[in-house]
Amino acid sequence: MSVQFELLQAGLYVCRSDTHTFGTDAFLLTGFSQYRAKDRVCDLGTGCGIIPLLMQRIAPPKEIFAVDIQPQAIAQLRLAIEKSDRSLGIHPICADLKELWEGAPIGKLDLVTCNPPYKSEGAGILSHDSAKQIARHEVACDMGDICRSAARLLKYHGRLCLCCRPERLCDVMCAMRTAGIEPKRLRLVCKSHGSAPWLFLIEGKKGAQPFLQIEPNLFMRSGEGMTAEAAQLCHFGEEYL
Repeated sequence: MSVQFELLQAGLYVCRSDTHTFGTDAFLLTGFSQYRAKDRVCDLGTGCGIIPLLMQRIAPPKEIFAVDIQPQAIAQLRLAIEKSDRSLGIHPICADLKELWEGAPIGKLDLVTCNPPYKSEGAGILSHDSAKQIARHEVACDMGDICRSAARLLKYHGRLCLCCRPERLCDVMCAMRTAGIEPKRLRLVCKSHGSAPWLFLIEGKKGAQPFLQIEPNLFMRSGEGMTAEAAQLCHFGEEYL
């Protein structure tokens, strides 16, 4: 496995490979989640663990379970934890999110995050690489599986935060409601002023009453560079846009 380490912050590294890497959406979802230092968190389909690692930069959550079905992804996260010269409250777990894992904190978590496969089953052209298939297409799990597992892990009024492409918004909101997670907060992300959204960020709350707050659009670029808000969220800069 050919990997490379990238510095997120002094003493904090992420391990990426051609198979398990990350983009701007991970940074945006981490910020949107509004995680707290007292939270117990699970990141489903964690890949190389970028979201749990980003959460270590400022007031890290008390505990994070980082779950992925692919052993190579979890191996990369373990390498990142070993490389980082600080104590990280991250538990790498190789498991199928549909089944969870032995000893999973059922009904005890404050926050679940997920950067899910964006393409539904049967949509788009499948990669020959099985790992990329799992990351991009709903071949190992679908939106219903993600929301059901999140509902099992969350305490009452615990939150599920995820991101996806705008064409999947109805699918995501329906899956949330079916699992007993009420959509409560939505933000659309646009490349620039005047362009259609390319991503949405959504928060649902387990057991909550219906009421959806629509936040102002997030614009990534203004003129020749990133907007101040985008730059603050995406420390790696424009190569991930």
